[in-house]
Amino acid sequence: MRLLLISNSTNPGEPYLDYPKNKIKDFLGNQPVKALFIPYAAVTFSFDSYEKKVSERFREVGHDIISIHHFDDPVAAMKEASAIVVGGGNTWKLLKMIRENNLIDIVREKVMSGTPYIGWSAGSNVACPTLKTTNDMPVVEPDSFGAFNLIPFQINPHYLDANPAGHAGETREQRIEEFIEANPGIFVAGLREGTILILENEILRLDGPRKVRIFKKGAAPFELSSTDDLSFLLK
Repeated sequence: MRLLLISNSTNPGEPYLDYPKNKIKDFLGNQPVKALFIPYAAVTFSFDSYEKKVSERFREVGHDIISIHHFDDPVAAMKEASAIVVGGGNTWKLLKMIRENNLIDIVREKVMSGTPYIGWSAGSNVACPTLKTTNDMPVVEPDSFGAFNLIPFQINPHYLDANPAGHAGETREQRIEEFIEANPGIFVAGLREGTILILENEILRLDGPRKVRIFKKGAAPFELSSTDDLSFLLK
C-alpha cells in the first residue's frame, strides 16, 4: 500500500499545491501518470474548475489528472485508475458523494492492491476509518461516517497548537481529547500545516518542517519528527 497524505494544499503566500508538488512527483515516479481525481469536496466552486486547478499543478511535475465526474460509471472508472487523487474541501460533502457513488469498497480494494493514493486535507481525512476528526462544518449528511479505512488511525489535518487571537473556544487539542475519550484505543495524528504522512514499503514516516502530535486515551500527547518511524500507528 502506498499513501501520500498531505495536511493542507497551500502554505501562506504560495501557489496552490506548490509545496507538495515535488513530493507528488517523486511519489508517482518518473513515468507520466494520469491519475483519477475525486473533486467531491468542492462546495462553492465547480468540479471542472477544481480539476483545472489541480491538473495545472500536476502537469508542472510531469503528471496529470482526470476528474471522476466526467465518467457515467464512477466505479468502472475507478477500476481502471492507475493512481487515485482526492482533493480537499468539505469532508462531509466529500464522503457523502463517495458513498453515494459506491466508491468505498473499490477504492479500498485498489489501494490495498498497490494503487497509489494521494490526498490532502479532506482527502487525507477520508483515508482514515471515519471522518470524525475533520474540522469541517457538516453542510450535508452522509449515510455513514465510515470512510476508506486505509489506515487504522485518525488524522486531524491543519492541526493548530493554539486558537487564533481573540478566540476563546476549545483548542484543537481539546477537541481531539474529546474524540479519544469517546473513542478509546484509536490514535489521532495532529498533522500540522506543511507536513505529509508517507506510507511506502510498510513504513510510515513524516515529511516536512513541523512535528506531528500524537494522541491516544490514557497517554500524554507526544510529538514525532521526520526522523522517527511512525509505523506503530499502523498496528
